[in-house]
Amino acid sequence: MSIDASAALSVLYYVVLKIGNLRLLSPFILAPLSGISDLPFRLINRSFGCELAFLEMISARALVSKSRKTGEMLLSVPYDRPLGVQLLANDPDILEKALEITDAYKFDVVNINAACPVGKVTRRGEGAGLLREPRKLQELLKAAVKCSTAPVTVKIRTGWDESSINAKDVALSARDAGVQGLFIHGRTAAQGYSGKTDYRIIGEIKNSIDVPVIASGDILSPELAKKMFDETGCDGIVMARGALGNPWIFRQTAAFLKTWKADQHPGLAEIRATMLTHLQLCSDYYGEDNGTIIFRKFFAWYMRGLPETRPLREKAFHAKTTDQMVSVIDAACTEKTGRLHAA
Repeated sequence: MSIDASAALSVLYYVVLKIGNLRLLSPFILAPLSGISDLPFRLINRSFGCELAFLEMISARALVSKSRKTGEMLLSVPYDRPLGVQLLANDPDILEKALEITDAYKFDVVNINAACPVGKVTRRGEGAGLLREPRKLQELLKAAVKCSTAPVTVKIRTGWDESSINAKDVALSARDAGVQGLFIHGRTAAQGYSGKTDYRIIGEIKNSIDVPVIASGDILSPELAKKMFDETGCDGIVMARGALGNPWIFRQTAAFLKTWKADQHPGLAEIRATMLTHLQLCSDYYGEDNGTIIFRKFFAWYMRGLPETRPLREKAFHAKTTDQMVSVIDAACTEKTGRLHAA
């Protein structure tokens, strides 16, 4: 099912974002969310104004080892562009081999992950674990820049923990390695996704390097997106948790940054139509049975904020066919539910 994302792009608040030779019409980027950022998810967000999206985070080692599941994560369609790939790695040789594979897919940007705080990742010295070894991270980035045909970027956090805030030094080192964009989550690895986003450090990095700085952390609404831009001066922002069950955040944020007025929340008819399209995309991509099962978690996210939907969520998590899920979606998008939501 083709979705024309270009038609959904709005007039933007900041100048065009450029990452190397990639010229973007929108500064809002869809994050590489593990287990979430599949093709249907990317396409449904593109239909509401997402321009640059990322595949799910990919292990360079698994890719080089020819993992079938990892290889399938690289699959896309022509209208799923521009598209970025984010790699986990801690060995320059493995990273170079992985980039030889990804280069064949002509991705528009490469991102090296030095931000993932998950224990099984950091214990391997990957993700945010690299913040404790900035020299190794620089070696990885130099290797990536040397062999990648796409612009290389890196994602970092403010530091490993509060006692080792080193984001500025890491950012300067990454710039010297030749990266053409820096993504930063405004928390330490130890914080995970709890606590407050540190806008000050993001702003300090923006003032210290001459490559685009793309910020993330708590961008859950158009108002918080504006706060990130205003307090840090960043060049772009990453939509992550804010886009779960809420692809409208791209359209709403573009409108808010243009007018400073909150865009109206979508009505039940639009919510229903979006859910049905997302379900159909899952069914087309994975097959009816698997697509329905995969859509279950998305149903729960679409229902956030709607009262008295717990019984419907339970039904959704037992739905095994597209028709069964459609029936639950129809029940969720009734006038009664809408009145409860408005109240």
